[in-house]
Amino acid sequence: MLSGAVFAVCMAGTTLPTPLYGLYQEKFGFSELVVTVVYAVYAFGVIGVLLLAGNASDAVGRRPVLLAGLGFSAASAVCFLCATAMGWLYAGRLLSGLSAGLFTGAATVYVMELAPPGGASRATFVATAANMGGLGCGPLLAGVLAQYAPWPLYLPFAVHLLLVAVSAAVVLGLDETVRERRPLSTVRPQRPGVPPQVRSVFGPAAIAAFAGFALFGVFTSVSPAFLAQSLDVTNHAVSGLVVALAFFASTAGQLAVGRVGVGRSLPLGCAGLLAGLALLAGALVWDLLALVVASAVVGGVGQGLAFRGALAAVAAASPPDRRAAVISTLFVVAYAGISVPVIGVGLLVDPIGLEGAGLVFIACMAALVGAAAVYLTRRPVPADA
Repeated sequence: MLSGAVFAVCMAGTTLPTPLYGLYQEKFGFSELVVTVVYAVYAFGVIGVLLLAGNASDAVGRRPVLLAGLGFSAASAVCFLCATAMGWLYAGRLLSGLSAGLFTGAATVYVMELAPPGGASRATFVATAANMGGLGCGPLLAGVLAQYAPWPLYLPFAVHLLLVAVSAAVVLGLDETVRERRPLSTVRPQRPGVPPQVRSVFGPAAIAAFAGFALFGVFTSVSPAFLAQSLDVTNHAVSGLVVALAFFASTAGQLAVGRVGVGRSLPLGCAGLLAGLALLAGALVWDLLALVVASAVVGGVGQGLAFRGALAAVAAASPPDRRAAVISTLFVVAYAGISVPVIGVGLLVDPIGLEGAGLVFIACMAALVGAAAVYLTRRPVPADA
């Protein structure tokens, strides 16, 4: 579906700089902490949009919101193309976050609304694959272009600008699915909240979502540095592929929820996250590329199972009139996982090294996921969630 392709293009732009951070470090001479902060700025942009204008497409229509998201994505690419100082990188990541915040909800709904009668299941597959698959294609595309084509800090963003322009033309040719549109001034910020009857489900679901997104955050921000410094892997295409594998595996995990069932997907997802964290710890201790790859795949599948299971369980437990607010709260917690732990790893790199910082992160995330898993074994999510 064309709308799914547009979704993938936008999400690819958010992860495009991942294998290029090492080149930016050489160019500007900044530390690993700065890499993690530059990466985390993206999450702040996403959270801001989700809270302030996450439901804007319900009022003004899907197409205007998607075009605005593509505009922010193009502006982000321009910032990276013009990057002559650190400020450009911060601005580019913030604009990328604004783009993803607008796209995540609006594009998912739009793909499903454009589906033909009886195509809801296929549309769900397309939306999931476009979201996580697009995130995986970003580092893969940038890594291949940076390694095998000229102008490694410019060509990936020039190519993405071209894809964004084509995507905008596609969106202009699609039908609007919101029939009763209202002015943007009618959009109100969504206030996060968790009703008392949802808290028993929300707690372990939010912990699993937080840890899964934190694992992705560390993979996409510092794994290229670990591959280069500890494993002597300087091939940008390989770095991009390792990160891409985590996102592709997450897509598989999310799609498997239909067969596994929501009741089992959350505990199985937690188990996958624990296994992925253990493999990553082994990779840090023994400096083995195979364990890094295994961690990306196993942890990615666990993240996909846990996050989609968490989303379904929380939605089912929420009262209809509070469901949007509860789901917004879950997304805020999840995206906090991309920022807070990642910055913590960056702070620890100087005093204890990249491997030590990674092991501290793994221990903290394993404790969180383990606590959620224990809770879920005692109070499992209903199978019909």
